Amino acid sequence: MQVPQPETEASAPGGPAVSQTPPPPRPAPLPPLFVTPSIKKKSSNLEERIGSHWLNRIGIAAVLIGVSYFLKFAFENNWIGPTGRIAIGLIAGIAVVLWSERFRSRGYRIFSYSLKAVGIGVLYLSLWASFQVYHLMPSGVVFVCMLIVTAATCAMALSQDAEILAVFAITGGFSTPVLLSTGVNREFALFSYVFVLDLGILALVIFKPWRRLLFLGFIGTLLLYVGWYAEFYNRSQVQPTLIFATLFFAIFAIAPLFMLRQEHSSGVLPLVLAFVNAATYFLQAYAMISEISTVAMAWFSLTLAAVYLLLNRLRPRSSDAAAEQNLRLMHLALAVGLVTVAIPIRLEAHWITIGWFVEAALLLWIGDRIKSELLNGFALIALVLGVGRLLVFDNFQSLSLIFNMRMAVYGVAVAVLGLVAYNAFKRDDEQARTIGAVAVVAMNALALRALSLEVADYYSQQMAAARPLAGNWRVGNWAQMRSIEIARDFTYSALWMAYGALLMVIGFWRASSFVRWQALLLIAATTVKVFVYDTSQLDRIYRILSFVVLGVLLLAISFAYQRDWLKLTTRKTSSAGDAA
Repeated sequence: MQVPQPETEASAPGGPAVSQTPPPPRPAPLPPLFVTPSIKKKSSNLEERIGSHWLNRIGIAAVLIGVSYFLKFAFENNWIGPTGRIAIGLIAGIAVVLWSERFRSRGYRIFSYSLKAVGIGVLYLSLWASFQVYHLMPSGVVFVCMLIVTAATCAMALSQDAEILAVFAITGGFSTPVLLSTGVNREFALFSYVFVLDLGILALVIFKPWRRLLFLGFIGTLLLYVGWYAEFYNRSQVQPTLIFATLFFAIFAIAPLFMLRQEHSSGVLPLVLAFVNAATYFLQAYAMISEISTVAMAWFSLTLAAVYLLLNRLRPRSSDAAAEQNLRLMHLALAVGLVTVAIPIRLEAHWITIGWFVEAALLLWIGDRIKSELLNGFALIALVLGVGRLLVFDNFQSLSLIFNMRMAVYGVAVAVLGLVAYNAFKRDDEQARTIGAVAVVAMNALALRALSLEVADYYSQQMAAARPLAGNWRVGNWAQMRSIEIARDFTYSALWMAYGALLMVIGFWRASSFVRWQALLLIAATTVKVFVYDTSQLDRIYRILSFVVLGVLLLAISFAYQRDWLKLTTRKTSSAGDAA
């Protein structure tokens, strides 16, 4: 059999063989030395930015500087009078705006917007000079002309779908009151104008995805408000000023709901606006209302919290689900925060601590009902505030024992901590169990501290009665005071042993090793006190009682463990068997 060979030549019909070997490939051209594609692209982009953006701005600035020098020279030599100067400015501004349309129609949008910025700025400055510098036109006429410029710029922004032009219009709109200011208090005219301007901004954001305009409007409103407040506000103007502040707050409170449209939703901007608006409005109201009545300010804070709970129930159309959920959580957080702030505003002294504890309990209950981790977190914050104030700031002056304000506050704290532990241990996750364990430890620590303070107060009253008077230093009084101190120290030991025994009983009853370990630690601390302190400081009878009571308690606990009432040995044996 003949093995076929690979064909290297093909015979054309009626002619010689033609070679089919492909020609060798040409080597690829080498790139220029020391230039990589990324560097070429970057340099090209930088060159384009310099040529189209930077040179454009520098050129416009150069032209404006040159023209301004010429006009200054002409004005100084009285070539042009005041009327002519204003006319030149207005005509030049309009001409530049119209001239910019030629560049926009040819595709040079950035250059066109730069020219429009120059033209609009010249129009505002010319109108300002006609009123403030040359006094050619009254303020009302100039105000209407500036409104026309602002409205025309907004119209161009909408027709050309250009957000930058809307920025120019809003900037000019908020600059108008400043440019026309005469130093006279015109609160109603100023804030009415700002309110209408804010409504226009909100309408723009509803129809166009230009959410940054809301922040520009908020900043402009805040600056005008703060400037007026620092200059003109007094207590007699609280009612109209608070009404206008409320109107501004309402606009920017509902604005985040319109920022949640799905095609341009983002979780950050609506949250920032909602928080800053709430904080600003609360501080404005606090500065005005707290001077009149703290009770009214507390009710105002609670009313504002109710407003945010109402906003939390609103459902905007066509919104992103994640962004809407984040905004609802922000509204809920603001409501809880306002309630928390209202407590120290309205209440005093120990009632503030009780108020925070009650708030924590309510939040825990609501959070458990609606399964909200956020409310549980707020409850823990309120609880920490209450415990911190109880331990650091509250100063109790108790005249009666047990039935006093201190025991009432500590009792509320212990009850709320018990509620926290109960809710935490109902869940299965590790974090909840950790929170429950901390709550149980804190509950026992506060209860033991409250009882120890009662012991201290009781013997302090005994010492006060036995303390020697000035100039009457009798040995008998000092001996009596020493015996009171010894009785107090013994009572501390007895109290701690009794509390430890109670914890041990609860630990056996509930089959809780965690509670039993707390009992063992407390009893160990009491044992150290008895052997180290009581031995050297107490009288013989108290020393005997301390050791006898402690010994009986330890023997009882040891007997309970030896009887293996909890079946610990069985569990250990079964665990070892399972491991084997």
